[in-house]
Amino acid sequence: MEAVKRVQNESLEEQDFSRLDESDDREFYQTDRFVSHLDSLALGTVERIIGELVIEENPVILDLMAGWDSHIPKSLTPARVVGLGLNENELRKNKDLAEFVLHDLNETPLLPFPDNTFDAVINTVSVDYMTRPVPVFQEVARVLKPGGGFLVFFSNRMFPLKAVKIWKESSEGRRVELVENFFHKSQGFEETETFVSKGKPRPKNDKYAGATPFSDPVHVVYAEKKGADPNRTKRPRLGERVDGALPKEELEKKKRLVKDTLCCPHCDQKLKKWEVPDNPFCQTWDNEFMYICFNDECGYFERGWEHMRENFDKTLSYRFMYNPVKKTCMPMPVPSYRALKEGIME
Repeated sequence: MEAVKRVQNESLEEQDFSRLDESDDREFYQTDRFVSHLDSLALGTVERIIGELVIEENPVILDLMAGWDSHIPKSLTPARVVGLGLNENELRKNKDLAEFVLHDLNETPLLPFPDNTFDAVINTVSVDYMTRPVPVFQEVARVLKPGGGFLVFFSNRMFPLKAVKIWKESSEGRRVELVENFFHKSQGFEETETFVSKGKPRPKNDKYAGATPFSDPVHVVYAEKKGADPNRTKRPRLGERVDGALPKEELEKKKRLVKDTLCCPHCDQKLKKWEVPDNPFCQTWDNEFMYICFNDECGYFERGWEHMRENFDKTLSYRFMYNPVKKTCMPMPVPSYRALKEGIME
């Protein structure tokens, strides 16, 4: 957990980016993997977001660590899409690419492109494999045009042997902070924006449909390169429209059932029995325990960080809580992921 603390303190060490499999990446990725690394709904979300965030007319795009599909929506008409990756067969099959380059970023983080070449750089579900992410982010800033956008997508899937140590030890929320840290340390970008789509139903024809009811979460952290014309049209702030919240009527229906199900209406996870602390100075509840959702991936909890930051400039979130005496649902404010967990009774 020391690695997680270093994320919070923006202090990263070489050991944080070690991997279980330190063999040559070119050999590992030589195997063709013509598979989808996210379910179809999540991939549709990636495609939609690319269409919303790449706002240039006839943009020149770099797909960084590309595979056999770059998820470029039909609404875009790129002047050129360049792929950089490690599997030649996959890159040749990628219909979006006008050209491709075989290049190992972990061996050589320098990008083989001139300064100010691209309008947008896209990195989809592969930032977790970067062993030297800050130099890569610095190079992305170099090859982007001023005001160009860098879009970093990730989810909760990975190759465990090749994902770096700090990524595997971090929760989804901490991973957002980690990617924001890469942007910040590179010093080449404006302030980052974040967006998350989660809690949506998994496609019924997906091979994992029976294992989980939810579609793969999609996180994107993005920023524009410094030095752009201040009067330019900026990319939209998708963080103002967080996906994943249930329609109000459906949510209220689920809340009414909590007394019977003891499940969170936002994520359907079982609530945990939580002991009310003995505090004689500010006792506000008469009952001995509550039920709280301690799922760190609950959409309600995840969206809370963004809501509190945007509306109140506070580093807080809230967890769903059910009062079994009054039979009421309410938010329970928390300042961190660890807060309140010491009171779990089961």
